[in-house]
Amino acid sequence: MSNHSKEKGGGIQFLLENSLFLIGGAVLALVWANTGHESYASIAHNHVFHFLVNDVLMAFFFLMAGKEIREAMLPGGALSNVRTASLPIMATIGGMAGPAIIYIVGAKMLMPELMRGWAIPMATDIAFSYLVAKMIFGKSDANGKTPAPIVFLLLLAIADDAGGLIVLATVYPQPLMINFGEVIGCSFLAAHHILVFAGFVGTAIATALLFWKKLKITNFWPYLLVPGVLSWFGFLFGGIHAALALVPLAWCMPHEHSDLGIWQPGESEGKDTLNRMEHWWKNPVELILGLFGFVNAGVALSAVGTGTWLVFVGLLFGKPIGIIAMTKLGQLFGLKLPEGMGNKELLVVGFAAAIGFTVALFISVVAFREPGAIQDSVKMGALFSFGAALVTYAVAKFLGVKKAS
Repeated sequence: MSNHSKEKGGGIQFLLENSLFLIGGAVLALVWANTGHESYASIAHNHVFHFLVNDVLMAFFFLMAGKEIREAMLPGGALSNVRTASLPIMATIGGMAGPAIIYIVGAKMLMPELMRGWAIPMATDIAFSYLVAKMIFGKSDANGKTPAPIVFLLLLAIADDAGGLIVLATVYPQPLMINFGEVIGCSFLAAHHILVFAGFVGTAIATALLFWKKLKITNFWPYLLVPGVLSWFGFLFGGIHAALALVPLAWCMPHEHSDLGIWQPGESEGKDTLNRMEHWWKNPVELILGLFGFVNAGVALSAVGTGTWLVFVGLLFGKPIGIIAMTKLGQLFGLKLPEGMGNKELLVVGFAAAIGFTVALFISVVAFREPGAIQDSVKMGALFSFGAALVTYAVAKFLGVKKAS
């Protein structure tokens, strides 16, 4: 391979590894929507294209989130040790409750029709929060270990992902695009969507665990093409957002017996089915996120409104307040911050966690399904959460936080 090809490949890899396709898709959408809204809307708001991106392709993004949660629970994983995970989990609860409370109080006082979006500012974008934290604290210390504040942030973000998935599945039931009971002429199933969901998803899990694993199938494609498809239809017919449908597969595919830790060297190089699946899908998912940004981030700048500020203020202030409050409560009960992390670092982590872009944008579309002023205003709040990166950096500089050495 020529040096030019290497440089080109390296440049593309840099874009993929830093989620710049997502940012690029969002920027393109914003520019296009504000310079040629009708032409943008004819593409981005096309029902088939929108459904393909948000309900089909985004399932692979949430599968990756499920994979990280699953591995974090393995021996050696971030959430496997109750003692080390307890304080970050408490911080996560505060970091989800704080923004939600601010949003709910604000919506009740100012614009009650926004109430349905209370979960939008609960999200933490793990990838962008990690990038910001890495810029501030450094990727590793003199001993090659990940700095304690980053470990704490990643623990918090993984738990936040788990909470977000639960909220999406339980709080925001989706209108049935296809009523399976009516399709097969069964009025009983048409009225009992949870049974349809359980039947399809139960069959998917049973196929993966009782057949594929018993047959020692280690290729991830059979898991995606049979249990994965069954699960997707189960979520679609059951009224739960289909983008979450592949998450159960993270608990069904053969996996390592222990975990090195999220984004540690060699973490995704395992030969097990789950890691090989991630290795294959990692770059395609970044491209999918680019499409997601393009489809969902195209809002007019004039859309800034009450919803925008409720989401943005909820994230920017609710996250650090909630994280710090619950961390301090945990410390009162004898829990301790990781060695090398103090109050200054905790405050910086709180602001870094306020970047809610990807999942906050997704929940905006799920909470307010019809395009319009309300949906656009909360979407703008999700986009504004990128401002938390600048605030985080400024707070770190003001407090004199330095990179690990």
